[in-house]
Amino acid sequence: MTASSLNLRPRSMDGLFSPKAWMALLLVLAFFSLLPILNLSLPSGHALHVSSYAISLIGKFTCYAMAALALDLVWGYAGILSLGHGLFFALGGYGMGMYLMRSGKASPDIVPDFMTFLSWKTYPWFWSYTEHFWYAVLLILLVPGLLAFIFGFFAFRSRIKGVYFSIITQALTFAAMLLFFRNETGFGGNNGFTDFKRILGFDITSPQTRAVLYWASVLALTGALILGRAITKSKLGRVLTAVRDAESRLRFLGYEPLGFKLFVWTVSAMICGVAGALYVPQVGIINPGEMSTENSIEMVIWVATGGRGTLIGPIIGAGVINGLKTWFTSAFPEFWLYALGLIFVLVTLFLPQGIVGLIRRITRQDKA
Repeated sequence: MTASSLNLRPRSMDGLFSPKAWMALLLVLAFFSLLPILNLSLPSGHALHVSSYAISLIGKFTCYAMAALALDLVWGYAGILSLGHGLFFALGGYGMGMYLMRSGKASPDIVPDFMTFLSWKTYPWFWSYTEHFWYAVLLILLVPGLLAFIFGFFAFRSRIKGVYFSIITQALTFAAMLLFFRNETGFGGNNGFTDFKRILGFDITSPQTRAVLYWASVLALTGALILGRAITKSKLGRVLTAVRDAESRLRFLGYEPLGFKLFVWTVSAMICGVAGALYVPQVGIINPGEMSTENSIEMVIWVATGGRGTLIGPIIGAGVINGLKTWFTSAFPEFWLYALGLIFVLVTLFLPQGIVGLIRRITRQDKA
């Protein structure tokens, strides 16, 4: 047997996207990039005016879509079902929140109220340098990435997979949530971080700043999509697919899956951290509730609804599910969890390949 028997060779003649796909991507990017301009340049009574609420909402959905894409990299392509990606999302958010808490004060050495209640006069050691934006960016990338690397190394080396891996990731996330709920950990306890004032010297509540944060989220999502596509179209992506479909056979051919799984797991966590970091200044709060197991399970539903193993599907799924959630929680708030569970059951039974799979099926029928 050779590596070619598993079809591990990348299709080098293919680009990342077809010309039509590139054109569609650019058109979608242009459309969503235009929305803040319509918000800033047109009066509220104009027919084409986009409200500030809509800009904040779409910006939030964009961050969710990035987290869904990150999960699809490990679940859709490597077969690693994580029920703990909410932890990486929240850690990125806390990294940004630490910077925002200090940047909005007259002096970065003034401790926030929750530390005053604990009689702390100075920031603890792990808050050092968090008044600098560059350091916050390092935290956003390195903390989720390092945690994922350490956890993944021991889990993958022990060949923990399937439902056992999912349960362990869920337990890790729940334990981290309980830790962050404690006031003495120095992260604000139940309330977390809020009341942000400025980012990079700009008023965080101004429409112009909101527009920049929105554009940053759209560009970050686009970059994550291109990165994900580059990974999955490469030889690495072929190996990841083989890990998902025939890991034992892959080992027999001489490949050690540990490094491949660890790489994509760490990259996925870092993308999720960036999503959380962009999410926090747009919603204005980060607390341990973002680490709840329910949030991680929702991410799985976004991916399943859109179509796992497609990259674009989880983006669509995150938008659809969160759009329904926004409407449902305002019209029938007490029934949302029932509706979410029903959606997951229906998708599993009737749309196993998600929305993207349905579109592909319809397209094939039209061509036939």
